[in-house]
Amino acid sequence: MALKDARTTARRRAREISLQALYAWKLAGGDPLTQAKTLEGWVRCDQKFVQELIAEVVEKNDHLEKLIEPHLNRSLASLSPVERVVLLIGAYELAERPETPFKVVLNEAIELGRSFGGTDGHKFVNGVLEKLALELRAGEIARVRQAI
Repeated sequence: MALKDARTTARRRAREISLQALYAWKLAGGDPLTQAKTLEGWVRCDQKFVQELIAEVVEKNDHLEKLIEPHLNRSLASLSPVERVVLLIGAYELAERPETPFKVVLNEAIELGRSFGGTDGHKFVNGVLEKLALELRAGEIARVRQAI
């Protein structure tokens, strides 16, 4: 069990580092992977996962934003940069990493929102990603609900 906990912790750190690097990229440009390598926790995170998250979110940014937009109650531009990046990471994982259960994606996004976002930002993120999960992972969600 300790190995799984260590991996989860390394994955959570990877998401945190990716969030911080992508946040800086959204605000100021530059190379988010270079930024990520300077952040506290880089040595202990799942570095391969950080590299994937950053590369894929940057490359698929426009596509991911198009997936998110229909589920917003306001414009994408009006979101805080933290909420926007958390949603991009969550949308990427929902769309491109089916091996990660949707509940894990939602929980991780909520934790990122709580740690880095505004007071109720995590609730907003959860609502948007739940709608997106219903769109992208309907079969998985139905299987989970049947099992209950």
